[in-house]
Parts: sequence; structure tokens; C-alpha cells
Amino acid sequence: MRKRPLLAVALGAFIPFAAMQTPPAGAGLVIDHDTRPDAGLQATLERVDGALREKLGVPADTVAVGLVDLRTARVAWLRPDANDYAASLPKIGILLAWFATPSAAAKAMDPDVRHELGEMIKLSSNEAATRFSRELGLARVQAVLDAHGFYDAKRGGGIWFGKHYGRDSERVRDPVSGNTHAATVRQLLRFYLLLEQDRLVSPETSAAMRDVFRSPAIAHIEDRFVKGLAGRERKIRRKSGWWEQWSHDTAVVTGGGRHYILVALTRHPQGTAYLEALAPALDDVLGPAEGAAR
Repeated sequence: MRKRPLLAVALGAFIPFAAMQTPPAGAGLVIDHDTRPDAGLQATLERVDGALREKLGVPADTVAVGLVDLRTARVAWLRPDANDYAASLPKIGILLAWFATPSAAAKAMDPDVRHELGEMIKLSSNEAATRFSRELGLARVQAVLDAHGFYDAKRGGGIWFGKHYGRDSERVRDPVSGNTHAATVRQLLRFYLLLEQDRLVSPETSAAMRDVFRSPAIAHIEDRFVKGLAGRERKIRRKSGWWEQWSHDTAVVTGGGRHYILVALTRHPQGTAYLEALAPALDDVLGPAEGAAR
């Protein structure tokens, strides 16, 4: 009898068998530099974005947005390759590198470790992030991101992790923008798409990482997309980030006949207000009726 690898056994302990039999969402969709947006969804995104920016006084060059409707495999975006300071968003890179490193991933069996990973994602804990990233090392985290195609300086950049989230940390700057933490909408959408498709490291590992994003014992911070969708019967798995004038949110949203990825990066004093208004505005147009009318 062939034995399963120890890591697969460990990660499999997190995953209900039935969940592993469900076909991944958006199974045939690919997001890369050849991906073209759907004309209808693109028009909807541009309309919603334009109305919100006009109302809030937010210039177009301070916002980057991406939307993927996983039920219909449609993509829309605004400035998808704008490489900007990403605040805490690259903590998803720490999570990926942790689960891509067998010696580290095996520790996720420990409930305390798993809870701390959840705090890093849901509460954006700098202390937890720094603990994990220092154990892995900056080079290892970025090497994993590079290996999965999340950063390419020749194609505009992507997700960059060049500094621990603690004081007095070493710094390695993103070659494209010079930031120690950076991201683009295209690569953030791609991260969540691959995670939904069970294609990050392995199906078992993808499911384990989604479980960290869920972490039901840890409440969401009630801001940005979460605040905007409050009162709606939606489940949200998200990673937000903010610092000074930067306010970002990224999420997978399900419920009410919806399953979509929404990413928005802002660099403006009204950025948080924009994010809070963007989420419900797009959620309104992504119901079953809209998805069927193609």
C-alpha cells in the first residue's frame, strides 16, 4: 500500500472529505498577461467606479480594482498592473510560503500555530506575521512568490515581500516601485483564483489555507469590504491592508447566489470610504439574474 506524504496527511486533517470532492470554482479560468476582460462586466465596473470616484472626489490614478465572477468566469479590472505600496497585503505571501515549506506547514497542525496564522490574516497581526516571516526568512517568502509567478519585474511587478512587519527589519526593495511591500491587482486576483481552484501548492494545501482565511473563532475587523457588506448574507474570506494614505482590501465573497473575487487598492484620503461603497455596489450587480444574462 502506497503511503501518503506526511505533509499531505497533516494538511488533510483540516479538510472535510466532501469538500475535497467539490469541483473548484472557475475551474477553466486563467488570469495572466493575456487575459482579456469581459466587455459587459468591464462596463459595469467602470460605471460603478466612475460614479463612486466622482461622488468622493477620488482621481482615477489613485485606484486600482479587479473583479472576477467565478460563476461565469468573467474578469474586469482597472489599472491591473499598477505596482504600488501594498501595506499588509503581502502577508498572504507569508501564508503561502509557510504552507509551501513542509517543515513549517507541518506545524500548522498545532492549534495555537493555526490560530496565530488566522490572526495574521484576519486581524493583520504584525506580531504574528513577523514571527512566521522571520522563521522562514525574507528570501524564502519571495522565492515562493516568484516560483508561483506572483512577481516578475519584466511584467510590471506583482506581490513583493521585502520587509518583516517589525521594527528594525532588513529591507529588500521591489525593483519596479522601490517599495518594501508591493502588489498589483492582476497578481492578487490570480492568488485568490488559484486558491479557489485548489492550485496553490496542492488541493490539500489550498484547502488548508482557505481554512486559515475562514478562522471562524476570529472575528473580522468591521471595516472596508466587510463594513460595506454588513447585513447581507455573505461569507467573506479577506485580507485587508492600510498605512497612512493607502487603504486596500481583497476578498472572496460567497452567498446569495454569488461567488466572486474583489480586489481594490487605493491611495487617497477617501480610499476607505471608496472601498466601503464599492463592495455593496458591485455585490448588487452580481446576483443570479445578472450572471445569467450574458
